[in-house]
Amino acid sequence: MSLPEFFFDRVTADIRQQMDGMLALTDQLARQRLTADGEACVASVAEAADSVRRMLDTALDLKNVAVDGLALTLEPIRLREVMDEIEARWQPRAAAAGVTLLVSYDGDPEAAAMADRKRLLQIFDGFIGEAVGAQARGAVEAGLFAHCGPEGVRLEGRVRGPRDSGWDEKDAETRIRAIEERLGLEVALGAMLARRLLKGMDGQLRKEANAGASDTATFEMKLAPIPETVEEPTEDAGRAAHILVVDDNATNRMVAQSLVEMFDCTSESAEDGEEAVEAARTGRFDLILMDIKMPRMDGIAATRMIRAIPGPVGVVPIIALTANADPDDAEAYLAAGMNGVVEKPMKPEQLLAALQQALDPTRSAAAA
Repeated sequence: MSLPEFFFDRVTADIRQQMDGMLALTDQLARQRLTADGEACVASVAEAADSVRRMLDTALDLKNVAVDGLALTLEPIRLREVMDEIEARWQPRAAAAGVTLLVSYDGDPEAAAMADRKRLLQIFDGFIGEAVGAQARGAVEAGLFAHCGPEGVRLEGRVRGPRDSGWDEKDAETRIRAIEERLGLEVALGAMLARRLLKGMDGQLRKEANAGASDTATFEMKLAPIPETVEEPTEDAGRAAHILVVDDNATNRMVAQSLVEMFDCTSESAEDGEEAVEAARTGRFDLILMDIKMPRMDGIAATRMIRAIPGPVGVVPIIALTANADPDDAEAYLAAGMNGVVEKPMKPEQLLAALQQALDPTRSAAAA
């Protein structure tokens, strides 16, 4: 890694940590009783922090794809759920921009395939962001068409938005610069990443003019079928347990413990790796949520020390909490002895899925 790359990674990681803390704090404030002006202020701060974090994430992904190549984390996903998530994450942003977003799915509602959920969402994000940003009023349509066959699933994604007479994918650099000038840096970064990902996944992109003043961007790709040995995702209930939350940031500890309580689990906290090791030695915990970057002793070193403890304590499930959840980092965490990775800022459904996978069902009760 070159020195500029090193500092880029450090700066983005530090800023992301600050944005994570700000988002966690605004989430807690939003749960309090506030005046209408207070609610509006908290919402504005949260949107600003979320926008900065999205730009940082996209810039970091672009850098990683350019330097290390595209790494995919394949998992079995239901394709209808992809569009449900697209609708949930884009409806509020489209409405705030005065645009009506129409989301559709055409295909077997139970169709599933092996895919990188994050990358698939990022491709849609890029084209929807571009269309919503350019649409002064009216509607933007986003659809996914799934064509299932014995060799897998052929996906066809479509985003219909305002006509762009300057559209030319053969001169991508000029186009991205034009998007940045017209729609801003966040939209331009997303548009660039979407095209890089689509190319890296052997996808095809075309654009067609519709009757009236709109265009449809269509991208196609093939997804592998789910092997018979891989189970499709389920929605089993969560499991109650006594959990140790380890993080040097007080806000992050508060958020993690609040989420743990949502699943009817109990918790204690530690502020760094050394405290985590000492707490783990007591044998009180069914699972440990471990931050990675901490003073005195980081999460990886703490995990290795816990794994060296003889008896049941040494095999307690440990889940990494980190803003750096790309495949290479995740592989390093698992190699150190961790059982899973949850990306910050934590989402309840992601944390619950990690708990379900890591906890031994014979030692924990189902959450209500």
